[in-house]
Amino acid sequence: MIKKIGFFICTILSIFAQAQTGGNNTYEFLNIASSARIAALGGAQIAVKDNDPFLAFDNPSLLNKEMDNKLALTYLNYISDIGSGFASYTKSYKDIGTFSGAVKFIDYGKFTETDNAGNEIGEFSSGEYAFVIGYAREIDTNFSIGANVKAIYSNFYDYNSLGAAVDLSASYLSLNRRFTMAMVVKNIGRQITTYNDGEEEELPFEIQWGLSKSFENIPIRLGLVFHNLQQWDLRYDNPNDEQESTILNTPGEEEKEDNKFLQNFGRHLIVNTEFLVSKNFNIRFGYNYLRRADLKIDENLGTVGFSWGLGFRINKFHLSYGRSAFHQAAGTNTFSISTRLSDFIN
Repeated sequence: MIKKIGFFICTILSIFAQAQTGGNNTYEFLNIASSARIAALGGAQIAVKDNDPFLAFDNPSLLNKEMDNKLALTYLNYISDIGSGFASYTKSYKDIGTFSGAVKFIDYGKFTETDNAGNEIGEFSSGEYAFVIGYAREIDTNFSIGANVKAIYSNFYDYNSLGAAVDLSASYLSLNRRFTMAMVVKNIGRQITTYNDGEEEELPFEIQWGLSKSFENIPIRLGLVFHNLQQWDLRYDNPNDEQESTILNTPGEEEKEDNKFLQNFGRHLIVNTEFLVSKNFNIRFGYNYLRRADLKIDENLGTVGFSWGLGFRINKFHLSYGRSAFHQAAGTNTFSISTRLSDFIN
């Protein structure tokens, strides 16, 4: 079975090695963190197998019987008046596997509609939605596989688009449950209908590999996620950098190959930590180097690329908060809540 999983992963990698990365694709809202926990951990964590149903949107192979009958809700007050949300329900069936149904959306708000002369004639709104069915099955004590199937609808006034995508994943959990490793191939698919019969656009395809490690006598979990493995060079092509390089270029000041390697390696890496203070309270931190490298302002670096959050349990509810710094002038606040519906049945 291990050989089969390895063959599957290598095949997927070879097929999609030339896929595009963020900024060149449609349906980019799919990459917004689905929960406050994910937001606090730098935007990605695919290698923690516990009872958190939010994790299954990014890695469906993490679905398991501990998530049975759980309802999960997230709201994100995004930049400006933009709002985003996520909702899911998970159900496990003995000898069959675990299923989830979810919806992810982004609401861009209301806009004033005018005629050619600038006269107001009404209002319109726009948004994007993904309807997701997930499934996972444990192969044995250590390995599990999973998939998400997504139907996507996007609306921008008179411009509409339909799309379909699939996520495929595999996870490994050690016998002592302290080490997890996972690989996810996200958003394999295409547009079914394009905006106003225009040119077909790429989906935000991505390959991720991650691992996490907790310790017996230390209340901490360390995590690493390598993202956008389908494309090595993630450096931002900034015309200003080229202009400055031309003006200031002198022998010995050319960018060295080893620096290029380190810059690209860092852009693929997300580092995160969870302090497991108690069974009912966790503190979370994350660092996304790509986010910091592309969005920082050199004169005032601040906390761009860093994130943090809290997770705690109150009675029958798990609540989480996540704060992410995208820019010195703007950060995001994400709130999540989950509960097991069967806990309310006497």
